[in-house]
Amino acid sequence: MNQHTVKAYGDELNQLTAEVARMGGLAEAQVADAVESVARRDVALARAVIERDARLDGMHRDIEKKAIRLIALRQPVASDLRRTLAAMKLAVDLERTGDLAKNISKRALILAEGEPMQPLTRSIERMGKLVSMRLRDVLDAYAVGEVDRAIAVWNTDDEVDEHYNALFRELLTYMMGDPRTITACTHLLFMAKNLERIGDHATNIAETIHYEITGLEFTGERPRWNPDPDLDTPAA
Repeated sequence: MNQHTVKAYGDELNQLTAEVARMGGLAEAQVADAVESVARRDVALARAVIERDARLDGMHRDIEKKAIRLIALRQPVASDLRRTLAAMKLAVDLERTGDLAKNISKRALILAEGEPMQPLTRSIERMGKLVSMRLRDVLDAYAVGEVDRAIAVWNTDDEVDEHYNALFRELLTYMMGDPRTITACTHLLFMAKNLERIGDHATNIAETIHYEITGLEFTGERPRWNPDPDLDTPAA
């Protein structure tokens, strides 16, 4: 490659990484706003999250197209190839994170029509803040290329699971104690599951960062406990 071609190639890689970082910033904001819409019963904010999801979908498509074009025209190898593939994988996780934030907001709209359930929404808010922090930390690790920071996020995955398990039991207690709360508690249970899945996507991102930087697959084993696999189904 001549000097001009090498510079153009490097610029394309840097642009791809920057676009993933921008997409990550939007996904992070979507999660935070979705949780805030639940905590504040903010209908306008919930609708804004739902409307902004289309931007994430568009960014995902753009990153995928640019990555495929870069592979086809530049034929990257070694670390450059891993960097390109990582961008594509992260875009998938971020797009799915946005879908889950949208689902939380859809349920927030439904909950806003009923009576407030402050103790339970505060539990969702606490779990949401933890998940948002993990997502922010792993995206920061990607931005600076620090594998240790990414693995630190991976190692806290059980904290999210513990929050989900505790909230699951809390919601069951409410439903058994007062059948009138079943509908609202069911929506909150799906929200909690969506947050738990967002935590899983943060873990996926940590694993991708590890592969991008080291060239090795991360072989750790995630703790898992799912009381009801049907709860993986998102809102319509």
